[in-house]
Parts: sequence; structure tokens; C-alpha cells
Amino acid sequence: MLTYNVIIKFYKKDNDRNPIDEFLDSLNTKQAKKVTWVLRLIEELDKTPKQYFKKLVNTNKIWEVRI
Repeated sequence: MLTYNVIIKFYKKDNDRNPIDEFLDSLNTKQAKKVTWVLRLIEELDKTPKQYFKKLVNTNKIWEVRI
């Protein structure tokens, strides 16, 4: 398990479009609920299981969310 204080920030394009909003809108209800559940889990738990959250190799602050 990883111990971090996590604040999730979504990428926003120069034209103010938010690709994650577009992605979530494209999912069915069950899929969207799972994605938001995992994101909430990562933000709220002091220790996030590695199956949901992993630091990308050779990066400073980029993490992969695993759904």
C-alpha cells in the first residue's frame, strides 16, 4: 500500500475543454460509478492499494489510476 496525501487534478486543454469530463460522459452508468468510486478512494484513504494507484516510472509527479 502507498501512503500519500492525494489531490487529483485533471488535465484541461487550452480551449477549456476537459478530456476527463468527456471520457466520463462517454461511459455507461456502471462504468462511471466505478471510476468515480476509485478516484474518491484514492483521495480519501491514507493508504491506497497498489491495484488502484501506481506512480509512473521516470516521472516526478505523474501517477496512473487503475480502474
